[in-house]
Amino acid sequence: MKILYAIQGTGNGHLSRAKEVIPAILNRAQVDILISGTQAEVGLDHKVNYVYKGLSFYFGKNGGVDLFKTIAKNNIFSVLKEIIKCPVKEYDLVINDFEPISAWACYFKGVKSISLSHQSALYTENVPKPKHLDLIGSFIIKNYAKCKYNYGFHFKKYNNKIYTPIIRNSIRILEPFEKDYYTVYLPAYSDENIINILSKIKGVKWKVFSKETKKYYQKKNVYIKPIDGKKFEKSLASCTGILCGAGFETPAEAIYLKKKLMVIPMKNQYEQHFNAKALEELGVPILKSLKKEYIPKIKNWIKNDSSIELEFPNETQKIVDHILYEYIEKESLVLQLY
Repeated sequence: MKILYAIQGTGNGHLSRAKEVIPAILNRAQVDILISGTQAEVGLDHKVNYVYKGLSFYFGKNGGVDLFKTIAKNNIFSVLKEIIKCPVKEYDLVINDFEPISAWACYFKGVKSISLSHQSALYTENVPKPKHLDLIGSFIIKNYAKCKYNYGFHFKKYNNKIYTPIIRNSIRILEPFEKDYYTVYLPAYSDENIINILSKIKGVKWKVFSKETKKYYQKKNVYIKPIDGKKFEKSLASCTGILCGAGFETPAEAIYLKKKLMVIPMKNQYEQHFNAKALEELGVPILKSLKKEYIPKIKNWIKNDSSIELEFPNETQKIVDHILYEYIEKESLVLQLY
């Protein structure tokens, strides 16, 4: 079987998960890799066969996606050209992690595709959903990378189409302990905004990983570092707690390492509000934004020693085998019917 594995390249989470999924697929089939989008710092250990500009989301500096920049930087005509050009017909199957070019190429060219992503889980049975409705955000989640078959990841196995998070092996081998500092990753906020708030919380050391800076610097009790994957992993392992956006991978890794966790969902990023709702039900404190009015809530979190007790077993090969088996079974049934 020849498989195309297509990965969303906006942000680091999809590529981090791909590092574990690709070897599991390679154990069962021939695999080519496609990436579209920008804004990621994570690289892959495997050859990438296709790179497309795709549809990317661009972070602002005040806690959310910059909609104007996102619209300005994306060209619908370039996207359509990439969809037409995408060679999905050369493959027996396309496995898709929220990647739009191959998903829509499959849709238009009649090629079977399987979604294996966190986003696939969000509108399924029993999954916690935010109280507010975001029509644009909802439309994006449902249609950005639409596939025929869908399997998802979430913090809990809410139904039989959902798996618990895939934790990178580089995180699994860490031996967590506690030093007297907190790790911060809030890419939708400027360094200035982060420093302005966190420096007001005295007696606490903050290590901030920043998209803005290329060199290390310190302002009061806030230490700003450029993003570096290995250093970030070490910081996660040895910190007291983690303050981050309400993405999926970093909160999942924090829970796996049994670290205190507080999250701030991005504005204009509806997926993160799904995640925040699920995390809130698990007992994780949520901030609406990084503003002065929420400093007392951060201080209370610092005083609280609780972490979330969840187990995320290493089942990547089992997950890949299960979806391939189900796909083969479904396709065999279709052939029998005809």
